[in-house]
Amino acid sequence: MNDPAKDLADLRALNARFIHNWVTRDVASHDAITHPRFICLGSSGGYTAKPAYLRYWATGFDPEVTVYWDVRDERIDVFGDVALVRATNKHIDLRGDQEIVGMTAYTDTYLRENGRWLCIQAQLTPVAAANWPSDDTIISRYVRGVKQLP
Repeated sequence: MNDPAKDLADLRALNARFIHNWVTRDVASHDAITHPRFICLGSSGGYTAKPAYLRYWATGFDPEVTVYWDVRDERIDVFGDVALVRATNKHIDLRGDQEIVGMTAYTDTYLRENGRWLCIQAQLTPVAAANWPSDDTIISRYVRGVKQLP
C-alpha cells in the first residue's frame, strides 16, 4: 500500500535532487532518476530524448552566466503511480554587462515503477512577468552554482 506522506517526501527530495543535478552538472545522478524512455519538452517546443538531454546536462548550466537560480512555488500531486512535480525557477543571467531576469515553470512527470519514482518527462514553459510567483514561495536558491542556506 502506498503512503501519501512518504510519496510527497520522496518526490520533494527528487525535485531537489533534479535541480541540484542541473546546477552541479551531475549527469550520473540525473541519469539514475530519469526513466530510460525519458523525454524533455523544452520551452521552445522541441523534444529531446534522454541521450541528447544528458549530453546537454553535462555542460548546460554555467555558473558564470547564470549567477542566480532558485526554485519556488513547488506543487506536487500524486495520482496512484503517476506524479506531477511542478515549480518555477527564477534565473538571472549575465549577458555582457547586462542582467537578464526570467522565470521558467516546469512540470516533471514521474512514474512509480518497481517501487521507485522515475522522471518520464520534463516540460518547460516561460513565465510572463505578470505570473511570476512571489519570493515568499522560494524553497531553494543557488548563487553562482553554490547552494545557499535557507
